[in-house]
Parts: sequence; C-alpha cells; structure tokens
Amino acid sequence: MPENSRVREVKSAARTVALLELLAVRGDRPARLDELAEALDVPRSSMYQLLQTLVNCGWVRSDTTGSLYGIGIRALHTGTSYLDSDRHIRTVRPYLDEASEALGETIHLARLDGPNVVYLATRESHEYLRTISRVGRRIPAHAGALGKALLAERSLSQIPLPEGPLAALTENTHTDHAALLTDLATVRERGYSIDHEETVTGIAGFGFALRYTSPATDAISCSVPLARLNEEHEARIVAVMRETRARIESVLPPVSGAPDWR
Repeated sequence: MPENSRVREVKSAARTVALLELLAVRGDRPARLDELAEALDVPRSSMYQLLQTLVNCGWVRSDTTGSLYGIGIRALHTGTSYLDSDRHIRTVRPYLDEASEALGETIHLARLDGPNVVYLATRESHEYLRTISRVGRRIPAHAGALGKALLAERSLSQIPLPEGPLAALTENTHTDHAALLTDLATVRERGYSIDHEETVTGIAGFGFALRYTSPATDAISCSVPLARLNEEHEARIVAVMRETRARIESVLPPVSGAPDWR
C-alpha cells in the first residue's frame, strides 16, 4: 500500500495479490501448497482455500495431482488488457516497427514501475535473438539503458532506488549509488543513456525517455551486440532513435480529461 494512503488495507485482497505475484515470479517453476503458505506466512488451511478459489476462477492452475500450482490463464487476459487499453503503448508500437526496420536491431518500449522497468513492447532484430527482452519482463532500473534514461529525468529525491548496494546483473552494472548518480548526470547532458554490457554481457543499449508525461515514465531503447557496434553504426542508432522519440512525442501531447494514472 502507498505510504500516504489512509485507506485500511483489506487483508484478504493483499494476500491474494501477494500470492499471484509470487506465482508469476516463479514462472515455469510450479509451487506446492506448503511452499506458498511458508513464503507468505499464511496458515496452510487458509492458503489451500485461497488457492482453490483462484483455481476455480482461472487465476491459478493446478496439475492433475492437485499438488502443484502455477499462474493461471486469466492473468494473461488481464495483462493483455493493460497493453491494449493504454493509448501510449498503442501509439508507440508502429514507431518501434519503423526503427527496427531502419536499424536492423532490437527496439524496446518500457515503463518505470518503482525501482524497476517493465517491457511493454519489443521488436526483435532479425540478425540475432534476445529472448530475455520479452514483454512483461522486469529488470532493475539502474541496470540498463531504459531505466537510466528514466531515472535521469528525476531529481535526486524522486529516484526510486533501494538502500544499500544495488543489484548486479553483470560485472559492469552500477552497484554504487554515487557511480550511478554520476552516470545519470552524464545522461542528462547527453540527452540519452548508454548501457555498456550492464544488463547483458556482450550487449550495448541506447535509451531515450519519452517526455509526453512529466516526469517521463516511458522510454524506448535500441539494443545491439557489441560485435556489430562501431562508431558509424552507433551514430546512426542515436540519430534514428532521436528522430523516433521526436515523432512519438509530437503525436502524443497531453490530452485534456485523460486519466492521470499514478
């Protein structure tokens, strides 16, 4: 719950959300009843009742033995509804196609969600496969081009980072707050972010915040293998992505009366 919320938390609703999020994070690793009860500190009998309710509703699925549980198909329906109902995502998708076609590289759209970014759309390069960039994937904002482009749009007090050392995805990921803040200052001066093997070894990224909201919550990026990256190609990537950002922002001005989602 948000810290400034004065509405008392509904325990059963919070427990349901925590269970669904836990199953979603596990992905293709189904969980047993005892595991879930222990992880969420819920009595076994209560967890069983909750699981059966969600199985009946399609939000959780169970194997034929009734002993293993995973996320259900209704979660997919809700996720796709989120993507389809957002006018920003709908508008940006064709521009991702054009940028990918022009550059021959992988193009992403992502949104800041607390200390992470979540992929909303991806156009894969025909030259190489990068399966980790699937829609819905969540990565720490400090660890890549998309997140750094968005963090740089914020003042120090607005940057949503955990205390202590930052998680490392590769040996190049910023794990020190001071080093990250220095990088973000450079991003502001440059106008875009650069990820040099900070998310995936062997991959560079170039991130551009989309300023149709303030501060920006969405960003686009181009990912390219270092083996394919030279000075000329980098200059072309930056030019195409800058143009793509400008075109997107020109067709997505703030709309009067549109919901201001928090």
